[in-house]
Amino acid sequence: MTTSHQPQDRYKAVWLIFFVLGLGTLLPWNFFMTATKYFTNRLDVSQNVSSDTDQSCESTKALADPTVALPARSSLSAIFNNVMTLCAMLPLLVFTCLNSFLHQRISQSVRILGSLVAILLVFIVTAALVKVEMDALTFFVITMIKIVLINSFGAILQASLFGLAGVLPANYTAPIMSGQGLAGFFTSVAMICAIASGSELSESAFGYFITACAVVILAILCYLALPRTEFYRHYLQLNLAGPAEQETKLDLIREEPKGRREESGVPGPNSPPTNRNQSIKAILKSICVPALSVCFIFTVTIGLFPAVTAEVESSIAGTSPWKSYFIPVACFLNFNVFDWLGRSLTAVCMWPGQDSRWLPVLVASRIVFVPLLMLCNVKARHCGAQRHHFIFKHDAWFIAFMAAFAFSNGYLASLCMCFGPKKVKPAEAETAGNIMSFFLCLGLALGAVLSFLLRALV
Repeated sequence: MTTSHQPQDRYKAVWLIFFVLGLGTLLPWNFFMTATKYFTNRLDVSQNVSSDTDQSCESTKALADPTVALPARSSLSAIFNNVMTLCAMLPLLVFTCLNSFLHQRISQSVRILGSLVAILLVFIVTAALVKVEMDALTFFVITMIKIVLINSFGAILQASLFGLAGVLPANYTAPIMSGQGLAGFFTSVAMICAIASGSELSESAFGYFITACAVVILAILCYLALPRTEFYRHYLQLNLAGPAEQETKLDLIREEPKGRREESGVPGPNSPPTNRNQSIKAILKSICVPALSVCFIFTVTIGLFPAVTAEVESSIAGTSPWKSYFIPVACFLNFNVFDWLGRSLTAVCMWPGQDSRWLPVLVASRIVFVPLLMLCNVKARHCGAQRHHFIFKHDAWFIAFMAAFAFSNGYLASLCMCFGPKKVKPAEAETAGNIMSFFLCLGLALGAVLSFLLRALV
């Protein structure tokens, strides 16, 4: 039953809980991606132990430098990033889609807590395997299986969280997006600290995985505390009461004269009842603009970052330390800082509005970043090849483009995710949130496929 009393979010507790849950959805996976050099190095070392190959594009450098190629790069190492992206994005898309249709059959607590516990177990195993020696192929297969598992459960977790936030006021999707943005910032700082400390890749990777475990445990504790807040219980009760209130209204309509009922467009007693498929179609129609917008945003973003942007070389570094820090700072840290700022801005500003024509226009305009970033100083795909078709060679161009690219990604994506669930009835908000998450993941998957093409064109 709906009451007029609307409790306040005391001490912003619910906001902070959703922020931590947002952090917990992406920080573990971001740490996994940050340790990519650890995975490729293990593949290279295993390949070098079993062969006498001694060819290399560059001389051997410090293991902690993620920007330097190691000797005799193996075939598994060369395809690791692309295969990792596919193994991450495809399960993310499939399980987000499944969650959109099955979320009413599996309880919310099972989906969220089960996913968090599963991710925690995968990272515990990953941390333990740092100390275990194995051949390159076995290590590659096990790593890809772990990537599939992390992103499968991560998809269920993320979709469930957006669905959960959909029953709250619009600005409660923003802390999830902001927490996800801060996750990238933390991992970028960790990468830079690892380079500065000169620690070995295995030690850095072990630290990443243990930190990820700690964050997942914190997220579990925060989710367990959520039902204890009066603010959350109030809005959850409103959402649960929504369908009953709509049925009561339909009962009153059925009691009206037949003629009036036909004029109002309400189906008569002999009309077939509205089924779930028709309901989902109606929701899709209502949220199509923000859904397609968030899909396009992430298609462009993942198509370029990091497949293209991480291959940009500094034109001014020479032999200075800036060469080692260029990609971690100018690419990853720069992107994650401005992406987080863009996501966080939606907590205080939501322009343009959810029905404004400017929103799809701004989203479509991000296509300009494709030529801008591809014309920066991206190194050739093959060792010894020369690139001549770059225009923006200086580091400053790349840094400026990345900042605008990241800020627009964070701000516009967060706007779309906030607006989607608010364009439908309160009782449909959770389903709308799940569908929005599916389109977000669809954009990630399309971007992963697009990254192969864009990298091949450089």
